[in-house]
Amino acid sequence: MTTLHDLYEQQGQSPWIDNIRRDALRDATLADLVYKGIRGVTSNPTIFAKAIESGQDYDEQFEDLLASHSVEEAYWEMTITDIVDALGVLRPVYDASRGTDGFVSIEVAPALAYDTEPTIEAARRLHELIARPNLYVKIPGTAEGLPAIRAMIGEGRNINITLLFSVERYLEVIEAYLGGLEDLIESGAEDLSAVHSVASFFVSRVDTEVDRRLEQLVDRGRDDQGVDGKDRPQSEALAMRGKAAVAQARTAYELFKSRFSGPRWNALAAKGARVQRPLWASTSTKDPAYPDLAYVDTLIGPDTVNTMPDQTVEAFLDHGTVSRTVDADPDEARCVLDRLGELGVDMADVALTLEAQGVASFTKSFEEVMQVLTDKAQVLTSSRPRSRQ
Repeated sequence: MTTLHDLYEQQGQSPWIDNIRRDALRDATLADLVYKGIRGVTSNPTIFAKAIESGQDYDEQFEDLLASHSVEEAYWEMTITDIVDALGVLRPVYDASRGTDGFVSIEVAPALAYDTEPTIEAARRLHELIARPNLYVKIPGTAEGLPAIRAMIGEGRNINITLLFSVERYLEVIEAYLGGLEDLIESGAEDLSAVHSVASFFVSRVDTEVDRRLEQLVDRGRDDQGVDGKDRPQSEALAMRGKAAVAQARTAYELFKSRFSGPRWNALAAKGARVQRPLWASTSTKDPAYPDLAYVDTLIGPDTVNTMPDQTVEAFLDHGTVSRTVDADPDEARCVLDRLGELGVDMADVALTLEAQGVASFTKSFEEVMQVLTDKAQVLTSSRPRSRQ
């Protein structure tokens, strides 16, 4: 038994890994992580871009695909191959947990983040192409993504909502999930137990952006004159660094507990509906001044997921603390967010900024890997011997 097993068995939190690589599938690295307690896999366009660009693991398949596919079609075939292989590795976890875990996520093209109907079509297509019960298709939690989320849940499809940065948007995501389940019932479904969803809160990026704004306040002297006209010592703004992300995630967990209870939820649960678990993403520490498990040890609790990159998984195996912390002090979490507002940090604007940055970052990664593959395709084409007329 490892601390990853303890995390699930003792505290009800599922540790997933936020990475997928073909070499890790081939050399049983992923299988070994599952043996150590990993219960799911998440991916995104940046992860696939790094995997494809980092070596030669995809070259043979890519060259074969070029005979009958465009570069972009070849990209999707290669990523789907990895997803299917990972789904096979995780399927025993899915079966043993009766559908609680064992999921692997693939994301729709990032360029669709602000376009509802194409997102619906892409998510449906990925589900139909891969057709595995332990598949999650990721849809960004943008305003335009919300109706796509509801539509896919209403079709009984498993959806991972990604790029969440605010409690306000999370509330809308919960509503999309509950509404989708109700739509599914209206369409004639009697059993909702096969429908799964997680809502992925990006954690560390919140601190990165809030810390930047706090430091700007100090630089401008804003901290000496707060928004309510009272004096603010410089140390107060600086002391708030590194507190926003965990406080917001803990507030989201309180919202989760309140929304997945009461008459509306009970009516859905009576038909087998499962809660939409909060998933803590972006949990590696970006600031070296913070502990390496700052976004893991502080967010442990029942019915949650923490998806960690490789180095964070290793750190938790080495010195992680297994203790319920996610709802240790909800009042303090709210106080932190209120205090940030008093200091002049607009958390709604932080969320909008991070959402735009997240979409842009994934789009850039997708475009870069397309260019790498296009260049490679041109080299392969030019090196092929020409047939004689």
